[in-house]
Amino acid sequence: MITDTEGIVLRQVRTVGGRRMILLFSRKFGKINVGTSINEGGKNKSALAVRPFTNGRYELFKGRESYNLNSGQVLQSFYRIGEDVDKYMAASYVLELTEKLLPEEMAQPRLYQLLLDFLGEMEQREKKHGTLVMAYLVKALDILGTMPCLNQCTACGCGGSEHLHLFSVEEGGMLCDACGQQLRKENGRALIYEINFGIVDILKYFQKHPLSDFRRLALEEKTLEKLQHILRQYLAYHLDVKELKSEVFFAEDLKSYV
Repeated sequence: MITDTEGIVLRQVRTVGGRRMILLFSRKFGKINVGTSINEGGKNKSALAVRPFTNGRYELFKGRESYNLNSGQVLQSFYRIGEDVDKYMAASYVLELTEKLLPEEMAQPRLYQLLLDFLGEMEQREKKHGTLVMAYLVKALDILGTMPCLNQCTACGCGGSEHLHLFSVEEGGMLCDACGQQLRKENGRALIYEINFGIVDILKYFQKHPLSDFRRLALEEKTLEKLQHILRQYLAYHLDVKELKSEVFFAEDLKSYV
């Protein structure tokens, strides 16, 4: 069956016989693996469309168990990301993270649009890339229905900023002081962090506003580092997303992204 879809190339891998496997985040089918004999180094339209960070339109042959690429056409290449090593590493981290968050062959149109928006904003951003990366992560969690609970204690249900000073990775959100102390006493839980409401406000701001609102926004270094650490633990515990290959470089250069 011949079909077509818009898509974003997340990753490309060489296989035997000169073929390549493209991991495509398609608007119509979600995350799919697509085989192709098209050489990335070629100069035709299809060759340009199989490169990572490319948003294109793809004609696919769908077999019983696999997809094969017949042709592709570039819609947006986001080429400026590849011209800056900091942008490249930050965007590579987001592509790899998105790959881990996505289920196989399940359309995620809101997350697809978010990734498009992120690549467009990253291409234009001059510095302090880490803030945009964290904003993308928070909004992705919200879209996927895995956002931490921020408005009430996840243990007893009480609300109000005057009571919520702790964040529990295991419980999936904020804890009041009483519940936090009780859980620490009963279970000796290590993944409970003291957190000021400024960070909670940042998370809520990221959740509610479009990425375009962050063009002139940059978090302080210590705030960004703490936020990144907590969210890393949250991803590992709840979504089994542990250390990513690109994260090593992203963490090393974090200060230059702030």
